[in-house]
Amino acid sequence: MPTDAAITADLLRDLLRDQHPDLADLPLREVEGGWGNQMWRLGDDLAVRVQRMDPGPDQQLRERRWLPLLAPRLPLPIPVPVRSGTPSERFDKIWTVVTWVPGLPLDRGSITRGAHAAETLAGFLRALHVAAPADAPVDPVRGAHPRDSTDGFEQFLGAVDAAAVGDLAGVRRVWADAAAAPAWEGPPVWVHGDLHPANVVVADGTLAGVVDFGDLFAGDPALDLAAAWVLLPAGAAARFFAAYAGADEATVRRARGLAALKSLFLMLMGQNGDRGLPGGKPAWGPAGRAALDRVLDERPA
Repeated sequence: MPTDAAITADLLRDLLRDQHPDLADLPLREVEGGWGNQMWRLGDDLAVRVQRMDPGPDQQLRERRWLPLLAPRLPLPIPVPVRSGTPSERFDKIWTVVTWVPGLPLDRGSITRGAHAAETLAGFLRALHVAAPADAPVDPVRGAHPRDSTDGFEQFLGAVDAAAVGDLAGVRRVWADAAAAPAWEGPPVWVHGDLHPANVVVADGTLAGVVDFGDLFAGDPALDLAAAWVLLPAGAAARFFAAYAGADEATVRRARGLAALKSLFLMLMGQNGDRGLPGGKPAWGPAGRAALDRVLDERPA
């Protein structure tokens, strides 16, 4: 089967019958969203994560190896791989059965209990951000200092509608401050690597789970700490950093710049969605715009 062919319920049920027949008769339904991987709900407690746009199997293989080890000490549910699907004549990419994380993705939900969400996110990241083993994956791009991503920052800033950005000078000041901040001097710690509104779920007005660990790596925690602005509502960043209680001034500066970069990315994806371009996510535009406002308005002491 060509890898660009449609992934259907019938195909997945056949794959399950071939490799995991005890799961093949569970109810199966596609989950809205997904980009590099397509998600299908399997029964009440499981999901099938199917490689789609990701160019290779590395992300799912990374999740298969490390998430079962990390999950027991994390205070929020994450999707834990429980079965592995191998390439076959029917479908030549890998797929993984994972535990289902209940809740609604934040890009289709909201956080109304900001203080609770700030403390919940801080607790989750404190538990995640521990020294990683020597054989943990690394990411030379996402794990680099913000100053090494200045070309990408300028490309995003130039691609997003200037009127939507508004305070271009202010955004550049935030980025320049992050690029000038000292580098991370601690040991490489586990980093989720891609915390944005589609990769966390909410319930009862607060953070309820974290998903998509395909970019998991060992490095600078600032990339994850950017979530204080990207995910949390206005006024919650200071409470988050107080609860996290482990970020020095330089790390907060790097995190704020990386939050500006992530906000521009979300705005660009929303802009593409409004124009009907491939990969566009219309709901991400407003989320990115709100996050950028928080970046400009809130600088925790």
